[in-house]
Amino acid sequence: MIKANSPSLTSWVEIAADSDFPIQNIPFGIISYGGNSPRPASRIGDYAIDLSVLSDLGYFDSLGIDNLGVFYAPVLNDFIALGKPVWQAVRQQISDLLNIENQELQGNENHTQQVLRPIHEVTVHLPVEVGDYTDFYSSIDHATNVGTMFRDPDNALFPNWKHLPVGYHGRSSSIVVSGAEIHRPKGQTKADDAESPTFGPSRLFDFELEMAFVTGKQTQLGEAVDVNKAEDYIFGMLIFNDLSARDIQKWEYVPLGPFLSKNFGSVVSPWIITLDALEPFKLDAPAQDPEVLPYLKVDDRKNHDIKLDVFIKPDGGEENHVCASNYKYLYWTMSQQLAHQTVNGCNINVGDMYASGTISGPTPESYGSMLELSWRGSKPIRLNDGTERRFVNDNDTIIMRAYAEKDGVRIGFGESVTKVLPSI
Repeated sequence: MIKANSPSLTSWVEIAADSDFPIQNIPFGIISYGGNSPRPASRIGDYAIDLSVLSDLGYFDSLGIDNLGVFYAPVLNDFIALGKPVWQAVRQQISDLLNIENQELQGNENHTQQVLRPIHEVTVHLPVEVGDYTDFYSSIDHATNVGTMFRDPDNALFPNWKHLPVGYHGRSSSIVVSGAEIHRPKGQTKADDAESPTFGPSRLFDFELEMAFVTGKQTQLGEAVDVNKAEDYIFGMLIFNDLSARDIQKWEYVPLGPFLSKNFGSVVSPWIITLDALEPFKLDAPAQDPEVLPYLKVDDRKNHDIKLDVFIKPDGGEENHVCASNYKYLYWTMSQQLAHQTVNGCNINVGDMYASGTISGPTPESYGSMLELSWRGSKPIRLNDGTERRFVNDNDTIIMRAYAEKDGVRIGFGESVTKVLPSI
């Protein structure tokens, strides 16, 4: 067991029982406060932990980190590039300092006040500079639902779907952090009974419940990542709301896939949860039939039991729970996605982001998009205020949450929050 993951650990920092951020988590993100520039942080309970202050006060001196300037960078890329042994050492040191049995930081009130910042007093930022972004299509239930709606129910999956992790290269510049407000996009749409397309705001605005991973290691052009070593190249995970305009997508996606329907905004949670913190929640991936080619075969557990929830909050109203899914439903795992991405020699960089594709489960309440939940608008969802939703309305707020729980320990991701504004 990784020492920092021990369920027996407790902290001297007060933490709510249902917090996403117990001492066993220790995620990484970027914060600013008091006019300071953005810099790396961790989080425990309702406090952000300023890593630049910990570094300045000498708490990382024993780790032998060559470049302490990484703790003043506005993104995590330089810190991540120091390598997995450094991430692990920093996470363990933070865990030790927060341990109830350790007086080193706990006993110094002046240092404590400098290091711990109430979360409501800080601003969170996009944690990494995303150089490249790939969106996969890895949920068999989602792919089957979409294929059933738009093609042939008897042949819902394309012939290649069970043989490789389908994906496409997306737009990294429009990936933003939780709290963003996204305007309803405009584009071309074409009604089934129309001869020509029209231009205007999307009428079928949707969310897509996804998770994403961030790469932590660079490869060279021509180098492939072994599927059974892929986790060595992954820094951690976050929530990914891949916003979608279904009517624009339907008209544009043949032959090259989504374009304007997907590049106007994707919203991530601010804290990257390390694979180390998620280690206790690993489980076997679903059985794959037919058997995959050798470069995609894994020899141990490669999936994770992570509960996923989506809420819609009307303007001035209450949250409405509309979806309960789980990361474990993915047919293609992170390791297989990264192995496939690189098997042709495609090089990867630190900070690249890879989204899972919509994560739907086998039952209607676990579908990960409004397209599926309302079954293409034919089964509207009734909210607490009596209104109905076939898709997402202007001024609705979409809230996504994720957490894993086992042996009394809850490791959460926080939330991805997006308010939909009218088109401009």
